[in-house]
Amino acid sequence: MSAELLLPSPSVPASRTAYWSRLLPPLAALACVTRIPSFSRPLWNPDEGYLAVQARLLAHGGQLYETVVDRKPPFVPWLYEAAFAVTGSGTLAGVRVLAVLAQLLTAALLASLARCRWGDASGRTAGVLYLLISVGLNPEDAQAATFEVFLLPCTAAAMWCADRRRWGAAGTAVACAFLTKQTGGAVLLPVLGLYVASGARREGVLRLAAGAVLPVLGAALATDPAGFVFWTVTGSGAYATLTGSELHVLSRALVNTGIVTVACAGLVPPVVRARRAPTADLWLWLLASAGGVVLGLHFFGHYYLPLLPPVALLATAALHALPYDRTVTAVLTSACACALFLTWGALAPRPDLDHARRVAQAVSSRTAPGDPVLLWGIHPETYWLADRAPATRYLTAGLLTNYSGGRDGGRVGERYAVRGAWRVFRREAVSAVLVVDDSRGKPYAPERVRGLRRLLAGYEEVGTVDGAVLWVRRG
Repeated sequence: MSAELLLPSPSVPASRTAYWSRLLPPLAALACVTRIPSFSRPLWNPDEGYLAVQARLLAHGGQLYETVVDRKPPFVPWLYEAAFAVTGSGTLAGVRVLAVLAQLLTAALLASLARCRWGDASGRTAGVLYLLISVGLNPEDAQAATFEVFLLPCTAAAMWCADRRRWGAAGTAVACAFLTKQTGGAVLLPVLGLYVASGARREGVLRLAAGAVLPVLGAALATDPAGFVFWTVTGSGAYATLTGSELHVLSRALVNTGIVTVACAGLVPPVVRARRAPTADLWLWLLASAGGVVLGLHFFGHYYLPLLPPVALLATAALHALPYDRTVTAVLTSACACALFLTWGALAPRPDLDHARRVAQAVSSRTAPGDPVLLWGIHPETYWLADRAPATRYLTAGLLTNYSGGRDGGRVGERYAVRGAWRVFRREAVSAVLVVDDSRGKPYAPERVRGLRRLLAGYEEVGTVDGAVLWVRRG
């Protein structure tokens, strides 16, 4: 990879074919390098485990929003299912490759946007800067192949299409972003800003609306319309509240904001200068993405990923008007930060994964392949690691108690569960051959959840594994 491509320099305009034939290979190489840690471990976080279990259930006839449920749109579960159809369900390698391609596509779209606005060198700068800062989070957030990674090319495509006045395609990209994760729909705000600024005729907004609505309507009809609306829009009220966990959430917000700031240290000075450039739509994009971070009031690290594309473009806009040595400084600073985060990803311990592996081994040794199992905890990856089917559609205790890693115990209990969940859970959970209580003193432990205590009355304790208690059916 030549230094002149990683450190963009002023140049005469190149033809489109020559430009992309020179830029895409180094961008692809850089995308691969920044995702190397993702291939080093079978799982990075519980979201990957949840998606892997969902994909297996879908492949065996499960119905999304009926027998396979989560508070998310359908695109990423379908993507996992498709990857498993190619690679088998025992590995996430196929999904990891798709994540690399998603990052590369995002970088290429940003490079194209920047090139159209500020020239060839700015296009290279935007693509390189984005990939360098794309890993600037805790590795379990940056390296995991989950919702936000696949959301980013959709939002970048929406802005790319809107910048070229392709309103129908822009609407479709907005719909794809929403169907990846609800907060992806926030990109509609800067797209509308570009529409207004363009002075486009009325039929443009009609095409935009049709492009945005029809794919969402199609996804609802392809699943269960009522379930789609409930699980993606109306059924998350208790999950989004802040009550009882204010300091816990505030500390996480400050920590993750600080981590992202370190990753973008080379870009912050240029972004501040970007206020003087004609970048109102990019600031609107950044503001809309920040709203997605705040929405839900959890501030998990991966929520910050949608901020990075507009930050990279804002920095590029400012660097275009500054001396070339400022671009070199920004790229080198970002490269150093990238190396730091990649080292973190390579060396960081994963105690949660080690725990899930030990529990999964115990589950496998005590059950047969067709036996349904109930894991009472927040680590659904144990089902996937043990290759055992869940006894219930509720893969974590979170949907039944409103507990998540983003809360410290406030508003946790049966009365905060997803509406109607306990009625379904009681009917399904009794089929479990083995129950694993993996609460380990958390606020959803059996002594605080009457419904679980009633279930366990029909089981007897047979041992513990790494703090998790194993129960088998009496008789």
